[in-house]
Amino acid sequence: MRIPLLSWLFFMPICLLSLSFYVPMVCGKYLNNQKALLLQLKNSLIFDSASSTKLVHWNKSINCCSWEGVTCNKGRVIGLDLTNNSISCPLDNSSSLFKLQYLQNLNLAYNDFSRSEIPSEFNKLSNLVYLNLSNTGFQGQIPITISHLKGLVSLDLSADGYYGDDFLLKLKNPNLNMLLQNLSKLTELYLDGVDISMQGYEWGPTLSFSLPNLRVLSLSNCNLSGPFDPSLANLESLSVIDMSYNELSAPIPGFLADLKNLTTLIFSDSSLNGNFPERIFQIPTLQMVDLSDNDQLEGFLPEFLSNGSLQTLVLGRAFFSRFVGPIPSLSMSKNLKTISLGNNDLTGQITSTRWVDLLNLETLDLSYNSLEGSIPVSLFSLPSLQELHLQNNQFSSQLDEFSTTPYLLTHLDLSHNNLEGQIPMPVFKLPSLGLLDLSSNHFNGSWQFSMTQKLKDLTFLDLSYNDLSIEYSGINFSLFSFPQFSTLRLASNKLKRFPDFLQNQSALNILDLSNCQIHGQIPHWIWEFTTLNHLNLSSNYLVTLERPFLNVSFTRVVDLSSNKLQGPLPILPFFIEYLDLSTNNFHSSIPTSIIKSMVNIHFLSLSSNKLYGNIPKSICNATGLRVLDLSNNFLSGTVPHCIFEMSETGPVLTEAILGVLNLRENNLSGKIPDAFQTNCGLQTLDLGENQLEGKFPKSLAKCKYLEFLDTGNNKIEDTFPCYLKKISMLRVLVLQSNKFYGPVDCLDSNATWPMLQIINLASNNFSGKLTEKSFGVLKAFMANKDEAELELIHQQFLIFSLEYGFDYQDKLRIIAKGLSLNLVKILTIFIVLDLSCNNFNGPLPKEIGNFKSLYVLNLSHNVFTGNIPKFLGKLSNLESLDLSGNELTGGIPVELADCLIFLSFLNLSFNQLSGKIPQIKQFATFPKSSYKGNIGLCGFPLEEQCTGEGPGSSTPPSEEFDSNSGIEIDWNFLSVELGFVFGFGIAIGPLMFWKRWRMCYYKHADEIFFKIFPRLYITIENHRRQARMNHRRKAHRNQGRRHE
Repeated sequence: MRIPLLSWLFFMPICLLSLSFYVPMVCGKYLNNQKALLLQLKNSLIFDSASSTKLVHWNKSINCCSWEGVTCNKGRVIGLDLTNNSISCPLDNSSSLFKLQYLQNLNLAYNDFSRSEIPSEFNKLSNLVYLNLSNTGFQGQIPITISHLKGLVSLDLSADGYYGDDFLLKLKNPNLNMLLQNLSKLTELYLDGVDISMQGYEWGPTLSFSLPNLRVLSLSNCNLSGPFDPSLANLESLSVIDMSYNELSAPIPGFLADLKNLTTLIFSDSSLNGNFPERIFQIPTLQMVDLSDNDQLEGFLPEFLSNGSLQTLVLGRAFFSRFVGPIPSLSMSKNLKTISLGNNDLTGQITSTRWVDLLNLETLDLSYNSLEGSIPVSLFSLPSLQELHLQNNQFSSQLDEFSTTPYLLTHLDLSHNNLEGQIPMPVFKLPSLGLLDLSSNHFNGSWQFSMTQKLKDLTFLDLSYNDLSIEYSGINFSLFSFPQFSTLRLASNKLKRFPDFLQNQSALNILDLSNCQIHGQIPHWIWEFTTLNHLNLSSNYLVTLERPFLNVSFTRVVDLSSNKLQGPLPILPFFIEYLDLSTNNFHSSIPTSIIKSMVNIHFLSLSSNKLYGNIPKSICNATGLRVLDLSNNFLSGTVPHCIFEMSETGPVLTEAILGVLNLRENNLSGKIPDAFQTNCGLQTLDLGENQLEGKFPKSLAKCKYLEFLDTGNNKIEDTFPCYLKKISMLRVLVLQSNKFYGPVDCLDSNATWPMLQIINLASNNFSGKLTEKSFGVLKAFMANKDEAELELIHQQFLIFSLEYGFDYQDKLRIIAKGLSLNLVKILTIFIVLDLSCNNFNGPLPKEIGNFKSLYVLNLSHNVFTGNIPKFLGKLSNLESLDLSGNELTGGIPVELADCLIFLSFLNLSFNQLSGKIPQIKQFATFPKSSYKGNIGLCGFPLEEQCTGEGPGSSTPPSEEFDSNSGIEIDWNFLSVELGFVFGFGIAIGPLMFWKRWRMCYYKHADEIFFKIFPRLYITIENHRRQARMNHRRKAHRNQGRRHE
């Protein structure tokens, strides 16, 4: 039946009117229901009302669509954003959150859900398009139900943190493949800090086949490994890639250069290797590249695109090691805001770039390279520049004056270069400057401290290790007109007195006035700072303390070493953690209450004073002591047993208690207690030059971390300590001048001392033949010069309560080249074998021919027999050879003269050698004393001529002596002796009575040492670049923390 048109016209308005009442009524019903769910959610959550910006304002009297963090559409709640809302409670499956069925966007990031698991009920929110649960404190396995949210476009489950040593979140069962199998619409995936633990051939295909539309991939710190699977090339829409902090151990694939939409590429600290594809730098859309902390990554820096989008370039500690020319011009990349190329091996000058064109540049970091030349003054004309880091390079010449003032510059670090001349005045007119570091250069001339008065924001000032005459006069200056420093370092300049304005520094944390030629007493106000943590007044001429440390409760690091402080030891600070009073004139016993006043001490050095009496047992109460140095005093009595028991470690070496014990050069007696603990953590044990006796402690074998062992010049009577062969970390073994006896034949091929480099068994009663069992496997002795790493032997300690760690430098006395040398620096490539003054017999062992790294070989004053073996010519690094006082026969092999081209000391005297002395290379330079006492030797420099080389045979020495037996004064010898005495006085006198001369001597001691050992010097030059790289990695973190 047909309805008339007129009826339709009458019926339609009625329907529309009905709908107009029904729809709002239904929507209102939905909205009220969702409002109730939201209020129920609020009531179930624990949050900080003072910090909350959203939940605290939810009010039932207001439309929920007006609430902060709530988004509605057509009467339905489709968005909920509770980011950073101070929530601190678990979230479980019963939460009303999972009844908000219309939610499309959910953001709970930056809250703390108290290590609860991610609820499985998230799959009830089937309309979700955007889900962000990053940094929410969830813990455990990511639930499989997340994979049911098929409409997701953006998923962020990033977790920032660990639970103990484990990841907070894991993706193993389900794994990555199971999580992503239904999420084909995803364009953004963030799983940073989630333990995925997959290899490249697993995670690569999973991403490429499951997420064809992916634009953002962020998988930093996911425990992923390489290599990169070729299927990743299918992700053509990728714009952002962040895979930092993984162990990829693979080269960057070239196909990344074909990603036409790529804007961000971050692979910092990902163990990348191989060559970096230059084409990637040519991607026109690329805005950010971060390849820092990949020390196996190589490549070249190309010319950058003139119309490129690059804004941030970070290559710090990514070794573009084959790049040896100047940095390419960056002028074309006018959008650059950040350039960070620190910790590489870049060379050349930086003048090719028109820096004035980089108007947007905010940060320039070229630190820790080998850049040279002058610093372009145009850098100081950049209007946006905020940070300039050029430290640890080879920039030289004067720093030119600049007329344009970079008003935004806050950080200026030009330290550790070769800059000279006066510091330009405009540096002290930078109004925003907060950090200024010009240390370790060659700046000179006078500098007025009043220049800093205009720098009201300056908190960090380091002018150390220059040649400045720092002038300060309190006249006409208010003590309150100077900036409030947190760090002030003026070490190794000419200051001569304490500036008065320091009294009014209320924020000072670090004060270093070491080696500033300051005389007199330490002022009382030094101990009245309330914020000072680090005080270094070492290497001055300070005589007395104006007051004791009694009430000091803030200073944690105090270095007063190398002054002239005298009298009894002062009462020591209560909270101190590092105290160095060495090389002064303190004259007293060590008080038994010493440790009661220092419960937190980690480093204590009282060496080189005039302390006497016994070592108090109360030192053992310092349960955190890591370094104890009481050497070079007049201490007597026995060593307390408990000191050796302090070396027991915790579960890891960083928790070791006593790591360094140095008691050398005292008058200690008795036995070395056999009290070393099972978990001994000692790294240095120096008991040399005392009166210790008895047996060698067998429990020392428990000290598996021991690197330096010196018990020389005592009265220990025992056989060779074979049980030490299990200490694989040992580098220095000194047993000289004791009463050790018997053979050394217990070191078979299983006894490996891979790091042992100095062996000194001299002046004992060892006997027997030397065989392969006398040496074991000494890998350091056998290493090629290119394989050896150039470092200093020192012990490093990290104290977590301090803001930085500290080093302890081992010292050693050796006999080399006929001289007694005190080594204040022991290089890891310095290889010494000294078996002199024993009763070893038989032929020289053939194993010595494998010790091609040897610098010093001393086998003198034994009973070695047979010929000098030709294999000694293989010791190409040898600089000192002493075979004197044996029973060697035969001639001097020409191989020694031909191959030992760095030999500068030779002693073959008092053997039974015969034949002609080789007259080539180094052997043509040695004196008579090198060969005397060998009746059968002839030729220069001896007077005995070889048969057929001169008129008649030479006169026997005994006859020559008889013919000149009359008593007469030989003025040639006497003049030599008088000259020696006079020269000795000229050299030693200033060292004893003129401190500036003494400081200069110490400064150049290592240079003199290298001149004594030229081969060592050349090796160091060859290693310098690699050694600098190693040092940079260690120093950079400390430098960063210091500047922060």
